[in-house]
Amino acid sequence: MSRRAVRHPVQACQARTTLGTLLAHELATPVEDLVRHFVVQMLGDTQPLGVLFYGSGLRGGVGEDTLLDFYIIVERQADWPRSFLARQCNAILPPNVEYHEQSVNGQGMRAKVAILTLAQFRKLTGFATYDTTLWARFSQPSRLVWSRDIQAAGRIGACIMQAHVTAACWAALLGPEQGAPAAFWEGLYANTYAAELRVEKNGRSGSIVEAWPHRYEALLQPCWALAGIEVTKTGEELRPVLPNHEREAGKRAWAVRVTLGRPLNILRLCKAAFTFAGGARYAAWKIRRHSGISIEVSPFAEKHPLLAAPPVLFRLWRRGLFRRR
Repeated sequence: MSRRAVRHPVQACQARTTLGTLLAHELATPVEDLVRHFVVQMLGDTQPLGVLFYGSGLRGGVGEDTLLDFYIIVERQADWPRSFLARQCNAILPPNVEYHEQSVNGQGMRAKVAILTLAQFRKLTGFATYDTTLWARFSQPSRLVWSRDIQAAGRIGACIMQAHVTAACWAALLGPEQGAPAAFWEGLYANTYAAELRVEKNGRSGSIVEAWPHRYEALLQPCWALAGIEVTKTGEELRPVLPNHEREAGKRAWAVRVTLGRPLNILRLCKAAFTFAGGARYAAWKIRRHSGISIEVSPFAEKHPLLAAPPVLFRLWRRGLFRRR
């Protein structure tokens, strides 16, 4: 699929222009000032290539208990301050995740931040990758809330475009033979959620598309044109023209990704035990949010969360956190 010849180069060029314009406008859409100020404070003197904002904070706005979601894209692992171990782990099994807290205009805000190099971002949004997480995530709406310069913004934008084309290819292979654009995207996200270790409810994949139906409808055909997938249209329904052998090969390739998806997620969780900067404060916030129990995070717990965990868990058990109600 990734090497499919484009039979209509003029049509593909038009599709690239259309898709590029739509995504550039989306990435540049302004976000709340609180989000921008948070990012500027978090970056300090560091100069990554860019910062992408996505997730529930983008969809629903910033509330008192919102956990913001960011991806920081860097040129080199050394461009983001962290330990040598964290950099090496991020090079082997990306991304690393950190927890950040800032006070912005007197309001306490918090974020979960993932770090990737541009080369990793490019690879993980391509069709050949076995990891479905990145291209699925960034085929959904995101905002480039900070960039080093216009060249950096363009390089990140190219990866976002690639993520959409990759997602659309899999939507054609895994979706219905014919249907409305929403049916292809909903089928795609249902498959990606099933391939990952997720806690969301089963209907979550459908609600993604329902939130922005016109967006997904506008993006599908330009993505297919760039991938060299021809389309026939009957009324409002689309039919990607794919030979049966290509569909079958696609389903076999997807089965491999399903097999690898959850183990990859579990490996990242294991890695996070040693590389999740701010993990103790993140756990304390989650416990307070869900139980109302406040935990003071000592400097020792901040530096050695695994060693500090057993006595904290014991105190929480004594306070009844693990009892059924």
